[in-house]
Amino acid sequence: MALATVGKSIVPTIASKTTAASPSSSVFDMGSYTPHPTMLKASGESPPLDTTVMSPLESGTYPVLLFLHGYLLSKDYYTQIYLHIASHGYIVVAPQTNAIWPSSEVDIIEAAKTSSWLSVGLNDSLPKGVQADPTYRALSGHSRGGHAAFSLALGYDNPDSLKFSALIGIDPVAGFSQTLQFPPPTILTNQASSFALDIPVLVIGTGLGPDKKVPLPFVPACAPEGVNHAEFYKECKPPCYHLVVTDYGHLDLLDDDAPKYLKCVCVNGSGCREPMRRSIGGIVVAFLEAKLGEQDPTDLQAILDDPEIAPAKLFPVEYRP
Repeated sequence: MALATVGKSIVPTIASKTTAASPSSSVFDMGSYTPHPTMLKASGESPPLDTTVMSPLESGTYPVLLFLHGYLLSKDYYTQIYLHIASHGYIVVAPQTNAIWPSSEVDIIEAAKTSSWLSVGLNDSLPKGVQADPTYRALSGHSRGGHAAFSLALGYDNPDSLKFSALIGIDPVAGFSQTLQFPPPTILTNQASSFALDIPVLVIGTGLGPDKKVPLPFVPACAPEGVNHAEFYKECKPPCYHLVVTDYGHLDLLDDDAPKYLKCVCVNGSGCREPMRRSIGGIVVAFLEAKLGEQDPTDLQAILDDPEIAPAKLFPVEYRP
């Protein structure tokens, strides 16, 4: 049963929107804003890291989503996700973190520097007439970048007590097992609702992430049981949301032109990746609509009520309001 909200008009939650654009498409389709990429090279502290900024081209003031890429991956492998989110009226900022050792500490420190730069340098890098809304800032990350995002939101290596309005983990991973988590910080406690967070949280998981690609005892799955999306969701406090893209793997959200060897690292879904990317992009947009700016929950609730409206199968779908 598809809900009538699937084809309704979508107006991005922009706190002080001055653009004349009038998007009208499903959150799982590209929106009506024109995504504009800006590639920034690190220059001292402005910005502190090589950074991709994907913003609407139309004049207006838009909320910001800071996105942290996965372990040993490039920020450039997620372009289709950035395009989808920006087309619905959001500015995506994706720094290239430089950590090689399997610890999130460097990622967290570098993400904190980039977050501080958002307030002082981002507007100078945006198209004419486009501004970042300083009131609404969301934090997100994939894989170990999800662990770094949660750690930063929890206050680790966050000297300026940076504030975020919402938090998103896309198949977050905190280590190889409950007893072998990424150091530092070790954030998972195996205790329900243990995260000291007072902002809404979205956790997106993959159904194939916990499956092992290499059947050897010393080679873990890409998103092992006990330290993956399910545990992150369990340890969140309400309001929190958990949706799993059932038939896809940990790296299936990456662009089709990402290096081919990455398909040898994790278990992959057997189908086209586009439904996976559209589903993740649409879920993120619906969550941001519900939790930032005007806080319109219509699309998010439609997905929760009828997950079959998504391009890819979603199960389980659960939330604690």
